[in-house]
Amino acid sequence: MVQSVIEEVVTVDAQDRETGVAEKMTAHRKGLLHRAFSVFVFDDAGRMLLQQRASGKYHSGGLWSNTCCSHPRPGESVLDAAHRRLREEMGFDCPLETAFGFIYRTDLDHGLTEHEYDHVVIGRYAGEPVPNTDEVGGWKWMSLEDVRRTVAEQPETFTVWFRIALDALVERRITP
Repeated sequence: MVQSVIEEVVTVDAQDRETGVAEKMTAHRKGLLHRAFSVFVFDDAGRMLLQQRASGKYHSGGLWSNTCCSHPRPGESVLDAAHRRLREEMGFDCPLETAFGFIYRTDLDHGLTEHEYDHVVIGRYAGEPVPNTDEVGGWKWMSLEDVRRTVAEQPETFTVWFRIALDALVERRITP
């Protein structure tokens, strides 16, 4: 008998203070503000590792995004969760540090709303990823210049949070 795992997210206020816990899909259906993270990994040449989300993801399937993203579990730090998901999604780990956070809210497909306090986490890695095909449809290394140009030309092929975080990275001059 297969048991389904109920995933929970940590709900927060606008200062990222915990306010409770909610089932992940409930949080996305109701648009509850919750904690998340977006990992951006760069190689030694300064290229950014992009992930194409698997087409079967519960939202934004097939869109290009940052290296990986997810939500910390209740009681789990943002950095511990970022390391866990980097291993689970991309098949590697590397040193990570939190750069900044921001809040965004946007309507997604399937009647879901993303409302997150998103921690942007930066890492450096020189190897090749070994992605989990249940999570990742594709990947590529791109220069920051090429990423910005492609996002400007084809914004609909990228996740909303990636576009917001990319602008914030550039604005804050956080580059490899």
